[in-house]
Amino acid sequence: MVDFKNALSSPVEIYALGGLGEVGKNLYCIENDNSLLIIDCGVMFPEDDMPGVDYVIPDFTHLRENQNKIKGLVITHGHEDHIGGIPFLLQQINIPAIYTPKIAGALIRHKLEDDKIHTATKIIEYDEDSILTLGDFKVEFYHVTHSIPDSFGLFVTTPQGTIVESGDFKIDLTPVDADFNLPKLSRYGDKGIDLLLADSTNAEKEGYTSSERSVVKGITDVFGEASGRLIISTFSSNISRVQQIIETSMKFKRKIIIFGRSMESNVQAAREFGYIKVPDEYLAAPEDLKRLPPDQVCILCTGTQGEPMAVLARIARGEHRFIHVLPGDTIVFSSSVIPGNTSSINSVINQLTRLGASVITNSVLTNLHASGHASRQEMRLLQKIARPHYFMPIHGEYRMLKLHADIGVECGLPKDHTFVCENGDVLNLVNHQVSRGGSVQADSIYIDGRNAVGVSTSVIKDRGTLINEGMVGVFLIIDPKKNHLVSAPVVESKGFISSNKRGLQKKASEIIGIEVERLMASGKKITYSDIKNTVRTITNHFLYRESHRSPMVIPVILNYNEK
Repeated sequence: MVDFKNALSSPVEIYALGGLGEVGKNLYCIENDNSLLIIDCGVMFPEDDMPGVDYVIPDFTHLRENQNKIKGLVITHGHEDHIGGIPFLLQQINIPAIYTPKIAGALIRHKLEDDKIHTATKIIEYDEDSILTLGDFKVEFYHVTHSIPDSFGLFVTTPQGTIVESGDFKIDLTPVDADFNLPKLSRYGDKGIDLLLADSTNAEKEGYTSSERSVVKGITDVFGEASGRLIISTFSSNISRVQQIIETSMKFKRKIIIFGRSMESNVQAAREFGYIKVPDEYLAAPEDLKRLPPDQVCILCTGTQGEPMAVLARIARGEHRFIHVLPGDTIVFSSSVIPGNTSSINSVINQLTRLGASVITNSVLTNLHASGHASRQEMRLLQKIARPHYFMPIHGEYRMLKLHADIGVECGLPKDHTFVCENGDVLNLVNHQVSRGGSVQADSIYIDGRNAVGVSTSVIKDRGTLINEGMVGVFLIIDPKKNHLVSAPVVESKGFISSNKRGLQKKASEIIGIEVERLMASGKKITYSDIKNTVRTITNHFLYRESHRSPMVIPVILNYNEK
């Protein structure tokens, strides 16, 4: 039974564990003394300065410490930056239930099966008419338009006031699937929305985002001009785009061959629910590539962001089992560039072009992609329809959040009623009033291989140092009985400067030896940690003075034994 007196006196806290100051790993929480509601749990893909990292996920420490209050995880839609972190979350925390739209639920189940994760967590599907009671919170839904079907925003009623979370959205008036339910959102506005949390991804773009239907002509033009095989890559979760490509391929009598694990599983799930319609006779197997004429083939695959293990990158390296570039091949990137992936994408494009393919990317001339996120005019329209009393921009880098907050002010909100927050910053909702609170732990966790717990920011910084500066090892042999060095320190380096290397090593050895002997002769109680810290400090100062480089210094201490 809910303690209503306690619920009414308890402030409602709103904060993000991911999604602020970045594009990706969305995870937002609404919490009071009795209940904790999680909204989305996504991943972010690593940038070039994150060596060895497969995914970046939110830090679940706060959720783990408040596990007994968690009432459920609500998913707004099925994109990786909103569901990709679920396997890692479920391996660390007991979530009572995941509430999800139909297609997102199918994608989550596929993901858990692929990762061989067995969990008691229930996956419960909702639709626009569903109303959930999760602890002290009531959750209702309104349909939004995005680049995947079954995308929703949330209207959350709490004991202290109401909150709307937009999910990822754009206001597409000619969508390829269901309309944005603007009347329902307006009715929520009539009831009163205390705090609006809204997607900021395209806050730098003025005007309106193009309708998904505008891409059809660009895709049709490409099909009409291609004389050989067509190899088209797009986001596997962009179900609307995949359906358009399939429809156009059928129109031009081309067989469709699907490559890439995520593309295969997403198309399968979308076909099961009727979001992708394609007769079996238009689908071909990879082995059919050898017998089909080039002008009757459309290959649909992954790899638009230059991911090294995705299909396009393997084709570019000549490592794909079935696909090798042939004269006359046209390769299409039907996507936008995610920040941080530009160099990887350009590298793949250059390799494919070098192999003889004609590569087409999205541009003003080709129009092969329409964003799934609102531009500034749609953000203004959302403000006018929702009429919130307070506003917290979400899902975007800092400049995007700031620009979106400015739009709120432009649309009539007092400046002190907008909050540009960072991950971990807490807003308090009390009696329909919102103010800044404290903070919760919200680091980034880097997933390396199959390690579900991940590695910390400090490990990634160390890897960056090794890549950019190299490593210097300092080896010391110490006689603990006589408390002195047995021989001069040995200094070895890897990945460090090569010019005058031996001279630097000799000088460093002399200086380190003098300082370590001085430390050990000081008469104080000296630990191995003291010696290592001294070695690091002296070596770093010396090497920076001599070379203006700061390699990683690793002291190794060996005990001398006469025997």
